Amino acid sequence: MTETALRADLLGAQHELRKQGAGPVLVVLAGPETVDRGDTANELNAWMDPRWLKTYAWGETSDEERERPWFWRYWRALPPRGLVALYLSGWYGPPIQEFAEERCGKTEFDHRMRRAARFEKAMVDDGAVVVKIWLHVDKKVQRERLMAFQADPLRRWRAGEDQWRRLRRHAAVVKVWKRAARLTEAPGAPWLVIDDSDATRRMERVATTVRDAIRRALDGAAGAPAPSGGVAAAAAASSDGPPAATPASSGDVAASTPAPSDGLPAATPAPAAPSPDHLSALDLTRTIPAKRALVELERQQGRLYEAQHLARERGISTIAVFEGWDASGKGGAVRRCTAALDARYFRIVPIAAPTDEELAHHYLWRFWRHIGRAGHVTIFDRSWYGRVLVERVEQFARPDEWQRAYDEINDFEEQLIDHGAVLVKFWLHVSKEEQLERFRRRQETPHKQWKITGEDWRNREKWDAYAGAVNAMVERTSTRRAPWTLVEGNDKRYARVKVVKTLASAIRRALKRR
Repeated sequence: MTETALRADLLGAQHELRKQGAGPVLVVLAGPETVDRGDTANELNAWMDPRWLKTYAWGETSDEERERPWFWRYWRALPPRGLVALYLSGWYGPPIQEFAEERCGKTEFDHRMRRAARFEKAMVDDGAVVVKIWLHVDKKVQRERLMAFQADPLRRWRAGEDQWRRLRRHAAVVKVWKRAARLTEAPGAPWLVIDDSDATRRMERVATTVRDAIRRALDGAAGAPAPSGGVAAAAAASSDGPPAATPASSGDVAASTPAPSDGLPAATPAPAAPSPDHLSALDLTRTIPAKRALVELERQQGRLYEAQHLARERGISTIAVFEGWDASGKGGAVRRCTAALDARYFRIVPIAAPTDEELAHHYLWRFWRHIGRAGHVTIFDRSWYGRVLVERVEQFARPDEWQRAYDEINDFEEQLIDHGAVLVKFWLHVSKEEQLERFRRRQETPHKQWKITGEDWRNREKWDAYAGAVNAMVERTSTRRAPWTLVEGNDKRYARVKVVKTLASAIRRALKRR
């Protein structure tokens, strides 16, 4: 195919992707520091419609990024459906360089690669097409390039000491990438090796790869293996010679599947047996006298204020998730917490139905971008658990979507905790009779009538279905590091004291560990 025909083909596929709202297509363009990733990206932007091609390149992490989980900068760069995103080095660049320079150990590197594999799987499961390209050039060719640059006054700046230093690390970087490829190769997120020594041939293969990825998105075959780019041949190649781009066997893919020993939640199917009835085990008769509640609430708010102050000084962020039945008292509990917090350093994120922009992304995207900075408190009034609650019960999500969400949520929360955040999750529980009484009181109180809608009554009719979803949620996502706190909410005073006390104690425990 001629260059003109290929460019027309690529552009046509891109416009059809935009028209149908398929995908998105995520293209990682990686390689040793000595290859021409930037030139390739510039050419690809010239060949395609740049309005619907987002290109991302990152340098050193900013203060804002360091205060959040490692993947936060990549979460925010996810394109909506219908677009192609090109990532220069992407989430592979920093770990590969750090391991090659011995600034990162093997255990940490493997952990980050398996986490990358989990991220890519979540994207593919959600309908994205992920393609990872490794541009390869051997040291001899790269040395000749640098010498040519030195001899050219207009390009001499491209052959500075930094470029020669990078060349000396070439073999180490390629070796580390091979390890990364073995850990992250998967049918839905394959690696493709492209020789960078011939610029014309390189561009032809990159453009063809992107075009084919767009076509897979249009066909809805995001999980189908790419025709070439296997890891087995890459691992067997010499550290200087370009790895052969041959199809990976089923054994190669299986070997790269993340193992449970990586510390991440294992991807297991939804349990066949009903979940234990965690809600029925709660004692909803628990109460606290009014005078005692007033004293105890003030004491716990004092503990919370002191804990937030110290956490702010030490850069410890806190994330509080509030879920519960309609009229279970979430708003009142949140207000008792915020009354004890410095208003400059907390934020409440109320979650309603997703916007069109949010619906065009992975369902976690709208939560990823709200993660607060170090030392801040972020309170989610409803949260990512909507996927396994309202979206499950109301059938807004397919069974395969909400079933895999348990593992995706566990992985997301694990990353928050690994970064040092305090994560506290509350489910406020009331009896069906108590909820009915509160609904009636809301209808009779003029300034509270806005709180009760027809949707609340409809949800009540599905009480048993929601209770089953809540029990499954607690069973599948209450982990050792991120347990659920189930709050007996028939007595509002008791519930508010328990919530404030639990939040204060969680932050104080984190302070003791630092």
